[in-house]
Amino acid sequence: MSDIGSRDAAAPATLPLAVRHGVPLEARPRLLGDMLDRSVARFPDRAAIDFMGKVTRWGELGAAVDRAAAALQALGVVKGTRVALCLPNTPYYPILFYATLKAGGIVVNVNPLYVERELTHLIEDSGAEVIATCDIAEIQARVLKVASVTGMRHVISCPIADALPPLKKFGYKLVKRKEIGRAATDGRHLSFAGFMARGGTPAPVAVDPDEVAVLQYTGGTTGVPKAAMLSHANIVANTDAMLVHVGGESADQDRVLGVLPLFHVFALTNVLTFATLVGAEMILLPRFELKQLLATLKRTRPTYFPAVPTIYNVLANVGEGERPDLSSVKVCISGGAPLPQEVRHAFEANTGAKLVEGYGLSEASPIITCNPFEGLNKEGSAGLPFPGTTIEIRDRDDPARIVAAGEKGEICARGPQVMSGYWRNPAATAAVFADGALRTGDVGYLDADGYLFIVDRIKDMILCGGYNVYPRVIEEALYEHPAVVEAVVIGVADAHRGQAPKAFVVVNDPAVTGAALRDFLRDKISKIELPREVEIRDTLPKTLIGKLSKKELVAEEEAKAAR
Repeated sequence: MSDIGSRDAAAPATLPLAVRHGVPLEARPRLLGDMLDRSVARFPDRAAIDFMGKVTRWGELGAAVDRAAAALQALGVVKGTRVALCLPNTPYYPILFYATLKAGGIVVNVNPLYVERELTHLIEDSGAEVIATCDIAEIQARVLKVASVTGMRHVISCPIADALPPLKKFGYKLVKRKEIGRAATDGRHLSFAGFMARGGTPAPVAVDPDEVAVLQYTGGTTGVPKAAMLSHANIVANTDAMLVHVGGESADQDRVLGVLPLFHVFALTNVLTFATLVGAEMILLPRFELKQLLATLKRTRPTYFPAVPTIYNVLANVGEGERPDLSSVKVCISGGAPLPQEVRHAFEANTGAKLVEGYGLSEASPIITCNPFEGLNKEGSAGLPFPGTTIEIRDRDDPARIVAAGEKGEICARGPQVMSGYWRNPAATAAVFADGALRTGDVGYLDADGYLFIVDRIKDMILCGGYNVYPRVIEEALYEHPAVVEAVVIGVADAHRGQAPKAFVVVNDPAVTGAALRDFLRDKISKIELPREVEIRDTLPKTLIGKLSKKELVAEEEAKAAR
């Protein structure tokens, strides 16, 4: 566990380079707003946000946050009020994120693509009283409907066009006019401009760093989403550890590419709070679109590029004429899903950039391991414990027992970034801790050097005739075939074995069949692991951040079996 200093101690400009894996993190719990205020004071004229070419400076961001915090207080936001942010990556998100915290509120992160049922659950479960959304008609209409049903007090509508540079603003309004929503502006519904007009200077609110800052919902693919309670201290600790991991603050301003949505915990820490800590520039994109991403890479030349494997996979396969120049990028950080080594090698060969894999989960703010940026980037590994973090491998049948190095078990973690529990869910909280260590639900092992290797998720494990079959093993084997672009394996009902693996793949060669891929696997995995079927598809379902998603495929197969 971290050595915790005084809350009032001065924050170091650069954390010691010697504070590395296995050594306590020399960080202190403090408020997220304190990090913002520090960068605003140090770098008022530095670029803080680049959104499609429109730049907001740190001094401007700080002023907007203060005004928005006062506006929230004018709406009745007090300490503990939940404010939902249902926003794509735009300047509105950082403004309202920090404004909510400065007003004493708690941020509820919401995926704008959630359907009404999912959105209703999050609003009712969190008790959010205010929600901010964009004016994309489809999203706005859904939010307004749910807000009415759940009795939310206020809805703030943020126009995408107003966040753009003048020429792009004109073009957006012209081309997207049919997609722009028109929300009512009354006491309950506010435009962002009308909302900000209520602002001024926020009243100070006494908040302890250990109090909840963010409700981060997780677990929706396997059941009803639960909210991880992430405190200011949790998120700040993971941000401090990130600074240690990268080797300290750079002499020149860094630029962090934000193609992943900020409402997702990976981007929240790796883009928003890390940039805030060091005064870096956040290059925000509203979504992943290849042409736009390539143009942004060329225009902005970022120094850090966090993303998910599917994005790196796309870049690994772009042609020579489109190949991005990533020479400015110090390192690309892959998270959110397992990184197939074939994808890593193809990406590095095609772009010349360095790609390292990290690992984490919402309940840990999120990072708990990462491969070093300098040093051994061990093949197939999720890396070393993050600074201040302890990784334990516990027996799956007896979680009280920690297993030996090299032995497989459930990955568990301790550290200052680990949540206190799930919001209003003591039973789920009790189940997710073992002797105080966070249970990840993933199977893995530590090698003799302390590197973590992930075998698979316990919940994804397929019970096949009494044997444990891990989909990741099969997926990794499929990626060895040169025609396989994407692969997902799930368990399907089987009359003889209870469950059997089935693979779904996207290929770049129409001549390659599912039967041929199944034959390809025969000498690479055991007979028990051999998929009953390999189905070729044009596309595979993905989450908004680009992770391959299994829940839609599982639902399809269950529907077939029920016929």
